[in-house]
Amino acid sequence: ALAVADPARRRHGLHGLADRLESAQSAILAANAEDLEAASGLDAARQDRMRMDAGRLAQIARTVREVAAQPDPLAEKEDLGTRPSGIRVQRVRSPLGLVAMIYEARPNVTIDAAALAVYAGNAIVLRPGREIRATSQAFGRAIAEALAEAGLPSEAVLVLDDPERAWFKSLLAAAGVVDVLIPRGGESLSLAVQAEA
Repeated sequence: ALAVADPARRRHGLHGLADRLESAQSAILAANAEDLEAASGLDAARQDRMRMDAGRLAQIARTVREVAAQPDPLAEKEDLGTRPSGIRVQRVRSPLGLVAMIYEARPNVTIDAAALAVYAGNAIVLRPGREIRATSQAFGRAIAEALAEAGLPSEAVLVLDDPERAWFKSLLAAAGVVDVLIPRGGESLSLAVQAEA
């Protein structure tokens, strides 16, 4: 559905998401406070990466609008000429399909990855670190509502709620279902993906 959706519909979904991030600010910041309270034993640098405030949330909403303002990534075509047989050849962009992303405790990644995936016509499964579970779920609700309002399938962006490692292994073993898997984090995450995929 996303791959064939009109770019105006995909843009509408992203603008709706940015609006929801602003209107749901209190709920998102409350969820983030819950995550921070649970992570009180983590070092200050990790807690700061996890922290959301009104300014950071506004920046995330601006970033979503900046993605929507870009030219449609699926509209680009490059004419490669005509073959001697008369066949005209073009290079066209197409969506990857189902993207999975595993990442650590950076809540903005949930929105950044969802916005880029949707605008490029891809569905995405997001597996955030357990430290940002509540924040990611609040973001997931905003994403689902924005997609539904734009007439796009709300399940095209799935934020996994279960922080258990079994989900991690399931995503790595989902060849043929998941078209591309992106680990975003430290060296230990990259090594785990290399070992398990």
